[in-house]
Amino acid sequence: MKKLVLGIALSLGTFAMAQQTPTPQRQEEMKQKRAEMQQRNDEKRAQHLAQMEKDLALNKSQVAQIKAIQDRNQAERKAEMQRNQEMRKQKMQVMQKKRQDMDNEMRQILTPDQYAKWEAKKKANMEKRKEKMQDRKGNFGGMKGKRMHQKIDRQPAN
Repeated sequence: MKKLVLGIALSLGTFAMAQQTPTPQRQEEMKQKRAEMQQRNDEKRAQHLAQMEKDLALNKSQVAQIKAIQDRNQAERKAEMQRNQEMRKQKMQVMQKKRQDMDNEMRQILTPDQYAKWEAKKKANMEKRKEKMQDRKGNFGGMKGKRMHQKIDRQPAN
């Protein structure tokens, strides 16, 4: 029974971390970065199209047709991303509901003291995971990146 409760607590802690919502200031920063990235992408597309026009000696009609294809593909990708985002939101809502149901069941099973201890343990585990994620986030690629970029000196096998 203890293993079951501990396993459930650990799984709930993992899901709870995904529930952090960004502040309005952070949302504004994200919007600004998104707009900047969109502008850079548009510039890259225009440069790429100009380079294709130059390299392939395209006429104006061909350039217009290629641009239309690129625009259509971009719109399709954007629509697909939107659909995926909606699916993720729906999955998140289902997971929240399951987590809430489990929490209600645990509240019925455990005494108030046991429930408080369980909640405290759940929060402590979540904090540990947060710290680990921050460590990984700050040291993304860590040694792996260093090894990839180091010159490898190999001796031929005799």
